Amino acid sequence: MRPAEELRYLILAAQREGNRLLGQALRPLGITSSQAEVIRILQDRGSLTLNGLGDLLVCESGNSPSRLVDRLASAGLVNRQVPAHDRRHIELSLTEEGLRLARQIIEIEEDLYRSIDAASEGHDLDEITGFLRAFVTGLPAGQALARRIVTEQGVSP
Repeated sequence: MRPAEELRYLILAAQREGNRLLGQALRPLGITSSQAEVIRILQDRGSLTLNGLGDLLVCESGNSPSRLVDRLASAGLVNRQVPAHDRRHIELSLTEEGLRLARQIIEIEEDLYRSIDAASEGHDLDEITGFLRAFVTGLPAGQALARRIVTEQGVSP
């Protein structure tokens, strides 16, 4: 197997295993990892337009998050405000129940991050993340992640 091929499959395997672990931990909360990403972004930002949310999603990059938001709204986790003057401008925010769930998601994510920290002990994470960042630069999911990193650092994209 070529090194590039092995790397490709290692990235895929790590992504699948990470999602599997996260999905198992989220299952008791009744949400998927994609739904958890929406909740966490809204918790971090306070409110966003539907388009603004779509720009920050890694799980659904390039796609409209409408279906994800519809499910979360019908579950009572997300508020959708549609101004009368522009029905295309949908403002999203978390309900009280959504905020409560966001705190539980943070705990689950922290457990996952501790596992990753333990597995990466003794490895140069700056080198690994630098490579992965370069690999996804310019691609839709990489662009969404870059926008999230920039806005989390207090700089508007």
